[in-house]
Amino acid sequence: MRHFLTTEDWSRDELQQMLDDAAALKSGRVNSALAGKTIALMFFNPSLRTRSSFEIGARQLGGHAIVLAPGRDAWPLEFETGAIMDGEAEEHVREAARVLSRYCDLIAIRAFPKFQDWSIDREDRLIRAFAEHAEVPVINMETITHPCQELALMLTLQEHLGAAAGRKFVLTLTYHPRPHNTAVANSALLIASKFGFDVTLLCPNTDYVLDPRYMQAAEANATAAGGSVSLSHDIESAYTGADFVYAKSWGALPFFGRWDQEQPIRDRHRHFIVDERKMDLTNNARFSHCLPCRRNVKVTDGVMDADYCIAIDEAENRLHVQKALMATLVGQAPSN
Repeated sequence: MRHFLTTEDWSRDELQQMLDDAAALKSGRVNSALAGKTIALMFFNPSLRTRSSFEIGARQLGGHAIVLAPGRDAWPLEFETGAIMDGEAEEHVREAARVLSRYCDLIAIRAFPKFQDWSIDREDRLIRAFAEHAEVPVINMETITHPCQELALMLTLQEHLGAAAGRKFVLTLTYHPRPHNTAVANSALLIASKFGFDVTLLCPNTDYVLDPRYMQAAEANATAAGGSVSLSHDIESAYTGADFVYAKSWGALPFFGRWDQEQPIRDRHRHFIVDERKMDLTNNARFSHCLPCRRNVKVTDGVMDADYCIAIDEAENRLHVQKALMATLVGQAPSN
């Protein structure tokens, strides 16, 4: 039994097979891999695209999805081993994961960091506890990485750009007025490097460089795939010659959990907004964002509404890649 917690647990060939399956499903191939099966979708945080695409995808594959929000419409859960449960939590993950495994064929989890201590949040304890105790495959719907978004992004890039070799992929930080998770940035770095893009990470200064775990994994991926990973703090040189620009806001790890200290630094970098002038420096690049996107804060209207913006295509592809993923995990991947 395999979980889908991070794409680093899966080879490029395995991921490509899922992308090929997703493309086939998108083209209209009928598949009933989830007939008579159920997936439990557990949301500890809000969702629009993730919830919709998983619920619809399960139904299109002949299955059924149940949605649970622990702490709101399900018991608050405890995840720590040996915890004395005299607080808010009513149930331990050891029981919850095993009970849901008897009811369901897949369990999917969305749980953001608590934004208090990165040394704790980076351990991804919640979803890893579920994976440890569940008796069915567990899917990461976003924690400190967002592997489903990775698949959607890569399918979209293959549709619009074809092969990755020699293509410059710019992952740029953009402004956001609130603390923000690094999950999508971590994931974009991982998947782009795994498939052989020449990745440039653009951020204002070293405070905004991603966790060494992901930087080192990306460098290893690039070496294996024939691509590269570089770091830039210069907007003009980073955008120049780019084939693809991916924008995301993320927090500075040295200030994780201390927004009052980071905010003045973040506010000085509003000019990292993705605008038409920057896109004019590129090699007729495509642009995308994982959504939701704050228009005219993170990205201008002109970029979001341009023909080169493929964010809606990426959002649609969440449905197709997640159908392929669910089919793979239940052991009935689509076949010709």
